[in-house]
Amino acid sequence: MECAQDNVCPKVMWRPDPKMTTRQDAFRRSVNETHKIQIESYHDLWQWSVDKYSDFWEACWKFFDIIHSQPYEQVVDTSKGIDAIPEWFHGSRLNYAENMLRYDDDRVAIFAAAEGKDNVERVTFHELKQKVAQYAAAMKEMGIKSGDRVVGYIPNCEVAITAMLAVASIGAVWSSTSPDFGVTGVLDRFKQIQPKLIFSVDAVVYNGKTHDHLAKLRQVVLGLPELEKVVVIPYVKNKGDIDVADIKNSTFLGDFLASGKQSDGSVPPLTYEQLPFNHPLYIMYSSGTTGVPKCMVHSAGGTLMQHLKEHILHGNMTRDDVIIYYTTTGWMMWNWLATALAVGAAIVLYDGSPLVPSPNVLWDLVDKLGITILGTGAKWLQVLNDKKVYPKETHKLDSLQCILSTGSPLTPSSYDYVYTKVKENLLLGSISGGTDIVSCFMGQNWNLPVYRGEIQGRNLGMAIESWNDEGKHVYGESGELVCTKPFPCMPTHFWNDKDGVKYKKAYFSKYNGVWAHGDFCTINSKTGGILMQGRSDGTLNPSGVRFGSADIYNVVEDFKEIQDSLCVPQRNVHSEERVILFLKMVPDVEFSKEVVQRVRQAIRRELSARHVPEVMLETKDIPYTINGKKVEVAVRNVIAGQEVTHRGAFANPESLDLYKDIPELQGHWKSGKAPGSPAAVTVQPFKKQKLDSGASNTASDDGQKN
Repeated sequence: MECAQDNVCPKVMWRPDPKMTTRQDAFRRSVNETHKIQIESYHDLWQWSVDKYSDFWEACWKFFDIIHSQPYEQVVDTSKGIDAIPEWFHGSRLNYAENMLRYDDDRVAIFAAAEGKDNVERVTFHELKQKVAQYAAAMKEMGIKSGDRVVGYIPNCEVAITAMLAVASIGAVWSSTSPDFGVTGVLDRFKQIQPKLIFSVDAVVYNGKTHDHLAKLRQVVLGLPELEKVVVIPYVKNKGDIDVADIKNSTFLGDFLASGKQSDGSVPPLTYEQLPFNHPLYIMYSSGTTGVPKCMVHSAGGTLMQHLKEHILHGNMTRDDVIIYYTTTGWMMWNWLATALAVGAAIVLYDGSPLVPSPNVLWDLVDKLGITILGTGAKWLQVLNDKKVYPKETHKLDSLQCILSTGSPLTPSSYDYVYTKVKENLLLGSISGGTDIVSCFMGQNWNLPVYRGEIQGRNLGMAIESWNDEGKHVYGESGELVCTKPFPCMPTHFWNDKDGVKYKKAYFSKYNGVWAHGDFCTINSKTGGILMQGRSDGTLNPSGVRFGSADIYNVVEDFKEIQDSLCVPQRNVHSEERVILFLKMVPDVEFSKEVVQRVRQAIRRELSARHVPEVMLETKDIPYTINGKKVEVAVRNVIAGQEVTHRGAFANPESLDLYKDIPELQGHWKSGKAPGSPAAVTVQPFKKQKLDSGASNTASDDGQKN
């Protein structure tokens, strides 16, 4: 599905090598042979995978050689719709950790690097298996059994991976969050699931500074009365310099592991609890920026199958790959990265700032470790471009074959940056999905071209479409991202969600019997590519023209004097809506009428006059989640006078107060509130810079022009 003319489609940035045979090609040939069909193109393979989704996932099971102790009796009941949350691979018994540890040799499984540490730790597949056995033995000794919850308040380190695998081998359930989460954010999550065991650290190093972690850990432990054991890892300091005497039920990692040894000092052999496909593996959480986080339960089988599909069929991954994803243990990309071990690839863990001691820290690791796949957030690529960091001029990057990006839409200018300033001959894969599915709906594909600004295509087995308000599938225009057919990595349920009420409300309240993901997107009928346009609950709809905030960001953030931006709607009592654009300027650059005018002109030129925000204001900070996502809905609520009480998921929660009682947003617009909004409360605001009258921008003079 390619364009015939350059003026119909975006610029082609990369094309597949016609001489290259991918693992997706091998899979397609296997499907053709098994089902006596002749699928030639990726588009036809995708169509078959959603039309015959039971056959597709069965083909995946066989192609990936899933290790199991009991075969399935039925792949899935296709008479049940997606909203029925059907059971997958009924009757089968398997273990996630057994599939993850299928290799037992001296090839490196984990490279662990961290800010402030010169050495890169290396753990082979054989060593990893021995470590997991030791952790599992200690957990069993303290009474951890199938279904129990074990959590990590822990950095992205080797212990996190090993502990998670040990938990999975027993059939217990793993949940984790990173040390940069505050006490409230952690308790909002972990209190709901009542863990028995927690792993944590004494301190962390970030941005050149050592941050004590024990003070936060003490408060978290006090808030989790069900905890039976607290395992502290001497991560920054030596064991002798760490005092945990006042932390109830605490022990150091070494002592905990010793408790699992047999009388002769040996470790019991590793065993794998054989469990149903849908047995819980992970509990993950919604952002929690507008309420108590929802606890999503992901199955061992669904997670394994979906991740292997993305790694093998879409990522073309083999045992020769070395993959890093810059992530924390609180972001689903950590779970996604970990499953690469099941392919036999090496994973690289990095804990610390990606900009310290220099912005080249990850590029240095690429050359040092022979990294083939580098994953990151879209924001990092934009920051490097702004900082004029050009790895093409400073690094070899001979091993690097693919860069993956997610977390927010990848701007067209970042495509230009990667292909001109990083490396020409690589696959730039913008991927998108979410914690809700612990994976992706769309993403990288070695069998499709890369078009500037577009995600390459819909992933196999994911029946996604873009729907308008009438529930009709649309191409070339903005719509709600929906999925019409079941897939194995749907959450099995939400924790403590009686009768599935929260689950149904989260995904099936907008359209009957169809999963609405909460994202806004456009599917290009010519290329098959997708443009992600932000969260649909933050959809902008002035004068009946619907668009996503990402459309605005793609234009505005190309301005060198603008460091960041935030675009939100504001409604009044008459349900009229206008668009507010907040601009965060580069330090020492003045916010002025001239900047506002140029931004207006650029948006009108690149999009349309109807896209031009009615009001533009300067802001000193923009709220982000700890995982690096802009929080538009919370700002929308604040300017509408609503209370935002759950701030534990924010990286900079104090920034929300900058948006309260802004004079330019008062008047008859002040009373506009979203349906069901709570009463406003007074929050002491941080100091805001006053704007002159020219800072407001009324677009009524050209709002109806083309």
